Amino acid sequence: MNHKWNYQPPTDEQGEKAKALAHELGINPTLGLLLQHRGIETVSQARGFFRPQLNELLDPFLFKDMKKAVDRLNQALGRKERILVYGDYDVDGCTAVALVYKFIQQYYSNIDYYIPDRNEEGYGVSHKGVDFAYETGVKLVIVLDCGIKATEEIAYAKELGIDFIICDHHVPDNELPPAVAILNAKREDATYPYKDLSGCGVGFKFMQAFALDNGIEFCQLIPLLDLCAISIASDIVPILGENRILAHHGLRQLNNNPSVGIKALLEICGLTGKEITMNDIIFKIGPRINASGRMQNGKESVALLVEKNHRAAQRQAVVINSFNEQRKDLDKSMTEQANNIVARIAHQDEKRSIVIYNEEWHKGLIGIVASRLTEIYYRPSVVLTRTDDIATGSARSVNGFDIYSAIDSCRDILENFGGHTYAAGLSIKVEHIPEFKRRFEEYVEKHISDEQTDAKLEIEAELDFKDINRKFYNDLKRFAPFGPDNPKPMFCSLQVYDYGTSKVVGREQEHIKLELVDNKSNNVVNGIAFGQSSQARFIKSKCSFDIAYTVEENTHKHGEVQLQIEDIRPTDQCEV
Repeated sequence: MNHKWNYQPPTDEQGEKAKALAHELGINPTLGLLLQHRGIETVSQARGFFRPQLNELLDPFLFKDMKKAVDRLNQALGRKERILVYGDYDVDGCTAVALVYKFIQQYYSNIDYYIPDRNEEGYGVSHKGVDFAYETGVKLVIVLDCGIKATEEIAYAKELGIDFIICDHHVPDNELPPAVAILNAKREDATYPYKDLSGCGVGFKFMQAFALDNGIEFCQLIPLLDLCAISIASDIVPILGENRILAHHGLRQLNNNPSVGIKALLEICGLTGKEITMNDIIFKIGPRINASGRMQNGKESVALLVEKNHRAAQRQAVVINSFNEQRKDLDKSMTEQANNIVARIAHQDEKRSIVIYNEEWHKGLIGIVASRLTEIYYRPSVVLTRTDDIATGSARSVNGFDIYSAIDSCRDILENFGGHTYAAGLSIKVEHIPEFKRRFEEYVEKHISDEQTDAKLEIEAELDFKDINRKFYNDLKRFAPFGPDNPKPMFCSLQVYDYGTSKVVGREQEHIKLELVDNKSNNVVNGIAFGQSSQARFIKSKCSFDIAYTVEENTHKHGEVQLQIEDIRPTDQCEV
């Protein structure tokens, strides 16, 4: 592997503080250091971190416009107006729509939901969607996970006598749409202290405020938390603060009492009876919900998420799964084509960004391809495809680089754009693509650091094998749920050796199953190194080597702790 290891050993002072905190909590000193890295210095802070409480959620009325939003919803219910819940076609948008629709539907029946067609309408609020609202007699639209830039469309709706409440978490423009209420913690005049909710999280806060105002007990909201957890994991928002509380209790709901639709999804993912983690959402649940919006229409996913009949939900889950199978085949083909295009770009190694265009690519999958390119090349990436004379693009970033600002620097040649730090979308006339490539690269080159374009492992702490045991793993699990700002801890151990029993495994002999020892104990530690069979010969050479890894549970041998090894490198004194 070619990763650089970013590791700063603790100072003596940090080590003593970590040891003291760990002693009070009854945990390994290394875990005390991990708490420090997350800004946790006291026992009470640590207990709050390990046991997030729902009563610590912020007052939803701290949101600017929240009272306006609740008053307008109450008015709609009182007047028996038709309400439309409108959202984006990705996981965050679909879960947000499902959450708000399900909660209001318990108390009110004149309500419907709408997901725009990615190919016909594109992202966000569309004229077609507004026309649908008008034709079906809608007087109030609650729009989720989009809408913050839909100034023209919402002005058009206003002319037709339709009010909008916007629940969004994307970065606004200077001019806000003429909505009745705008719930967005990123607006310049925002009063809400937590800025990083998902779109579904903003919808949850709206329903929390509605419940408070109408004397509905908070326990009625708890069944919706599984949707919050799915949105938080899938939309890659920070998992500290309020998101940590929602994700923690959402995972509990997902594991103990998921909704009918999600239960059917878990069955088709092979997750029934297993402990569901954020990784399961990212790699199994989220992609299936997303596939509907990518391959067909996100409305199919919402229908599954709000379904009350288990057999009907099972049938819908099969359909959603078939979309995901189609998506995987097309995704593989498009990624191969994208890699071939990058390989042919002159001097690509010297460039700090990737911008590629293929007019035949499926619009619903360009975001996945952009993510793949960012993972492979460690460059901010934009992937574009064509609809008529307009190119639609998806952008993905590397750690610490604000891709939204990079796209914003080209706003004068764009038709539309939106997003946040690590992911964004845009549309541009085809003839402006060369100029966009030039200016985007120019901006990235000026603002990105060398470190941000390196394949890098962030090592949190060095571990001795004597410290790796079941108690350590159980205490480490309390740091979950993991995600941005609270990553799964990566450890390193130095000067380790093959116990003599490590071997190459896998259908194509691509992995290494390791049994390792170090110089500080007699512990033999098991590990798995996926896709690193090229290192097997060196490991058998009896030279010492260093490893970077996460600590996991062996799913095949319940109760056994093993290392998932991300990188293997020779110890300095050994020759490769």
